[in-house]
Amino acid sequence: MNITAVVVTYNRKALLQREIESLRHQKLLSAIIVVNNGSTDGTAEWLATQHDLTVINQDNVGGSGGFYTGIQRAFDNGAEWIWCMDDDVFPHDNCLDALVKVVREYPDTLKDTEPHHPLGIVAPHRLLEGETFTHEFQHFNFTNPFASVHGSRLKPHSITTTDNYPIVGCDFEGPFIHCSVVEKIGLPNKELFIFCDDTEYCLRAHQAGFALLYAGGALMDKHKFFSNDNWTTRNQKKKWKRYYQVRNEAFLNHHYGQNWGVRYLRSWIGVIGYILPAVITMPFTRAWQPKDLSMLWQAYSDGIHERLGKR
Repeated sequence: MNITAVVVTYNRKALLQREIESLRHQKLLSAIIVVNNGSTDGTAEWLATQHDLTVINQDNVGGSGGFYTGIQRAFDNGAEWIWCMDDDVFPHDNCLDALVKVVREYPDTLKDTEPHHPLGIVAPHRLLEGETFTHEFQHFNFTNPFASVHGSRLKPHSITTTDNYPIVGCDFEGPFIHCSVVEKIGLPNKELFIFCDDTEYCLRAHQAGFALLYAGGALMDKHKFFSNDNWTTRNQKKKWKRYYQVRNEAFLNHHYGQNWGVRYLRSWIGVIGYILPAVITMPFTRAWQPKDLSMLWQAYSDGIHERLGKR
């Protein structure tokens, strides 16, 4: 089985080094591709000394552009399975073994009531400070504007390390993707830059008839950011990302929504959910400034008009 890991990194050299070391412990791994999105912290220089890695240096085109490039290279190189991840997750030594076990035992592990589709994506079980961390979900909601697009999220307390769970969406933090998915639906949408590229890719895979599974026994640690920051500092650091989050969620709702409410109202409710707290807290904290309000509204407008790309 030809398995290639694709890692996308930007200015997190220490985390990347830890992740690469964990990947080197995966006995079934055939190759590692690292896509360096224009890091300025010495990452490129360190990667140049790592001769067992395939390194692609490019401008910062975001996570979506990084996975676009990396998945394309892995596919062109003949990978049967492509293991994608950001630079802040660290597979346990037997993580890949557990993912491959799920693949080899499919569909025997499914219940008789579950439909048997070709297996396209297997998501690992992430741990944050030893506790299950999950964004995976089991159906897409493009009909009810007052509920999230991520329907029936997996509940951390219900997940075991012995069971697998059918899902329809996961993050780009360890998904194991079969080459037939790339062949049929293509590559991630690189114009999204960051946020929702994983959700949109999983949606296309699901619509194309592929099964997605969550592998409870495939363990992977996740780094915790902003652990020592207060609310104001955390929002200041994450503010630049909010544009892409609001815009890309609005894009998804508009592009795939099945009624007016989802295409326009859901995203309007979402952006107001940022604007109102910003207005209320502005006199008391430095988390938000008046110019940020126009940024948030621009993000909503760009999303519903499907204007994508790097801002």
